[in-house]
Amino acid sequence: MKKTNVTLVPLTKDDREQFILDNQWAFKYGAMMEFGERDHHFEEDGEIISRKTIEESIDAPNSETYRIISEGKKVGGVVLKINKEPHHNDLDLFFIHPDEHSKGLGYAAWCAIEALHPETEVWETCTPYFEKRNIHFYVNKCGFHIIEFYHEYHTDPNLPQEDAPGDEGPDEMFRFIKVMK
Repeated sequence: MKKTNVTLVPLTKDDREQFILDNQWAFKYGAMMEFGERDHHFEEDGEIISRKTIEESIDAPNSETYRIISEGKKVGGVVLKINKEPHHNDLDLFFIHPDEHSKGLGYAAWCAIEALHPETEVWETCTPYFEKRNIHFYVNKCGFHIIEFYHEYHTDPNLPQEDAPGDEGPDEMFRFIKVMK
């Protein structure tokens, strides 16, 4: 099996707009593959994830944003929220461009993320219920465990009230953790 190499490169100001567009396309692609054009889980302007959501993630305190590069090409991106104490970090946004799926790039990027923050004791992330590829990836490839399912009767307590289900985006999300230490 060929070893896949990726590099995590900090996001530059000049690449921010394309990062946002690439992120939106990757999420939209997943929804379209699952639901086709009939999907009703879009946030703004037909997007699964809004520009506002991505920008808030990039600009959040303790946020680190990287482009995932393979063979000199931008193949994805990631936004991490790093908490120096208690070393409980969030994989806030993570995407591989759909044209690059099934090449081992996501797993190689995840390994690079773990190597970048070896002090991490727990990683946490969420993904929409319909993203079967993501669920498989986090559980079967990366070693995360599903610990919660947010939906209409069990909402994410960390979301501000204005982000309650039905307002914006999918209201059914799986929450995952990976205990490192």
